[in-house]
Amino acid sequence: MISLRNVTLAYPNGVRALDNISLEIGKGDFVFLVGHSGTGKTSLLRLLYREMAPSYGEIIVDGIRVDRLKRRRVPALRRHLGVVFQDFKLLTDKTVWENVAFAMQVTGAHTKDIMRQVPRTLDMVGLAHKSRMYPGELSAGEQQRAAIARALINNPKLLLCDEPTGNLDPANTTEIMELLQRINLKGTTIVVATHNQAVVDRMRRRVVRLEDGRIVTDEERGYYYLGLGQSQILSG
Repeated sequence: MISLRNVTLAYPNGVRALDNISLEIGKGDFVFLVGHSGTGKTSLLRLLYREMAPSYGEIIVDGIRVDRLKRRRVPALRRHLGVVFQDFKLLTDKTVWENVAFAMQVTGAHTKDIMRQVPRTLDMVGLAHKSRMYPGELSAGEQQRAAIARALINNPKLLLCDEPTGNLDPANTTEIMELLQRINLKGTTIVVATHNQAVVDRMRRRVVRLEDGRIVTDEERGYYYLGLGQSQILSG
């Protein structure tokens, strides 16, 4: 699903946000990207959905050479993936139903398909009963559920999440991560950039840790801190 080969992202001042990154993520995987602020997690996600282009290296997402992609072809790439942000990025003047439908409308979907798909997706994230409410009338957890519904509406093969629980309390965090697990079980590849140690340690999924723009550990069933097992963390 994702392949990065010797990818570097350098800014004009010479600072490298990512430094010679190589990473493979298979279809159906669930991967956490962890590390302190400024280590390159968000930059890596932005490269995957072509918000930014690498300075060097090769990026392939679902068979598409993203690093060579022309700007006019970016919308086609984004039909294959969904993106969830920490601050939701919902349209405040549209209802939940309209926010989710809008993601289909911009792809030119037929009205009958929108009318069928939006209720199904809202039901999947537990918001069918709040479809006519506006974002400002929802809790933070509900707003994130709406954002996830919007990201899923076009049936993406890949879901990229940038600190999806950063603005949520522990109860809502648990609910959102359980939702992402259910989505993953249906075959969607999920990549989550997070600072949330408790979530990472509890879920025991693949953990890729970045420091100073480089991958320093990559564990199939990892913990947040440098690949240490829970007993080592507690004793250390």
